[in-house]
Amino acid sequence: MALTDQPLEFVPLRGLRFDNRFSSQLSADPEIENTVRQVQKSFFSRVQPTRTASPKLLATSKEVLDIVGISQSEASSEYFTQVFSGNALTDGMDPHAACYGGHQFGNWAGQLGDGRAINLGEVVGTEGEHLMLQLKGAGRTPYSRSGDGRAVLRSSIREFLCSEAMFHLGVPTTRALSLCTTGDQVMRDMFYDGNPAYETGAVVCRVAPSFIRFGNFEIFTSRGQIDELEKLLKFVIENHYPHLGEPSPETYVEFFREVAQTTAEMIAHWQRVGYVHGVMNTDNMSIHGLTIDYGPYGWIDNYDADWTPNTTDRAHRRYRFGNQPAVAQWNLAQLANALVPAVHEVDPLQTALDAFMPTFNSYWSEMMASKLGLSSLTNESAKELVTELFTLLDSAETDMTIFFRRLIDIDTSTDPELATTETILPLEEAYYKPSDFHGDTQGLILNWVKRYLQVSRISGIEADERAAMMKAANPKFVLRNYLAQLAIDAADNDDISMTHQLLDVLRNPYDEQPDYDHWASKRPDWARSRPGCSMLSCSS
Repeated sequence: MALTDQPLEFVPLRGLRFDNRFSSQLSADPEIENTVRQVQKSFFSRVQPTRTASPKLLATSKEVLDIVGISQSEASSEYFTQVFSGNALTDGMDPHAACYGGHQFGNWAGQLGDGRAINLGEVVGTEGEHLMLQLKGAGRTPYSRSGDGRAVLRSSIREFLCSEAMFHLGVPTTRALSLCTTGDQVMRDMFYDGNPAYETGAVVCRVAPSFIRFGNFEIFTSRGQIDELEKLLKFVIENHYPHLGEPSPETYVEFFREVAQTTAEMIAHWQRVGYVHGVMNTDNMSIHGLTIDYGPYGWIDNYDADWTPNTTDRAHRRYRFGNQPAVAQWNLAQLANALVPAVHEVDPLQTALDAFMPTFNSYWSEMMASKLGLSSLTNESAKELVTELFTLLDSAETDMTIFFRRLIDIDTSTDPELATTETILPLEEAYYKPSDFHGDTQGLILNWVKRYLQVSRISGIEADERAAMMKAANPKFVLRNYLAQLAIDAADNDDISMTHQLLDVLRNPYDEQPDYDHWASKRPDWARSRPGCSMLSCSS
């Protein structure tokens, strides 16, 4: 019998308490063979992870261990490694892969589903909350299409680090519990250019209230399976949105309204910190307003509203940084369309959808005011200041993160009429080319800062309060693309230390942490065009 055909053993993990609502309350695929197929009128397929050759635990998130109820000592056990690499199960687990569809790059793609993710089951956390544990890279499922269901180390490190980094930035997100290598080699064509190569296999355990996506609803409506659509809605209302009341067409509208609101808040946070998701398909949109599926994401280095990290999106730039709010609204429209057969009316859903952009703008305005240390952006002077700011950032190669962080050091007690080039010196660090800061752009910078000083005076916020507000809104440390790549390079050479160090630093992204100033610096020249730093693909 081959290794992958051997049944998984059961091992004891005392900290986990399972309450598998999704797989116990909704109907499973009756077919038990793990073969790729179209799954009809079912919410999930039961499937076990594929055994791996020689798993090794690389990292855990201590905060997530605490949330799910696993002690540090238990996380150091061989049992833990076996379970969270996909080699063993523990009491109460009910492994399954979910069925869903989705719009990819604006086109309906039909059935997609968990092609390389397997839900282990739903645990009751230490605060009484329900949390789904999911292994990404745990092997083939009925939804794998032509894929092998595996993931590789480079993408797994990126997902593990970014999940936790986003949480500590205050961005709504799924979490990461653990990162393991598998001892298997996985063939990948990283840029789909006909140059496949073997890479180190890996598995990440992701954690969220659920992994239900917009596409879970879309698949049933697309097939005319309205009974299943209504069963899923009933499940979601009763288990994840009970505060809305009994399931009904009215509560389904309220559910959609709340999803639109939390999505607007999430996108506003993305724009605040300079995060670009890279593949905002409807199957990558959570009903909880959480950032989900860390694939070809990237962080804005030099400000560029047209930048996308995804090689697949290079031609049309649908998922570029500046287009994320509009794409979120489009995705919500597809969710609304999927809910129409259960709501029986279009108008209430349209009204809720129409509120998305004003809601986003409200969140964004509040966050931008904090980034600038202003009480609000309600007056015309403040609004014009923001418009002029992004024109300024776009006029030269300017590091977005550093610019906002160093703006804190501008002395707002300076008389705007007396501001000089010395006043704006804190911003010099944000410019990639010294000639931009000292050349023609300098006049634009100085003029904008004078306007900023005027608006700050009107705002009437004391210097200490302003600095505290801005430090809480403008991180010093983000998971810059080149930092993630350096951690991957080290891990490929069996050195996981940088992954651990980054995890520690990114736990406190708003703190100064002077020992790690070099990780808050601009993107180095070597990273401008290097794969993994400038552009990424969906390959993982």
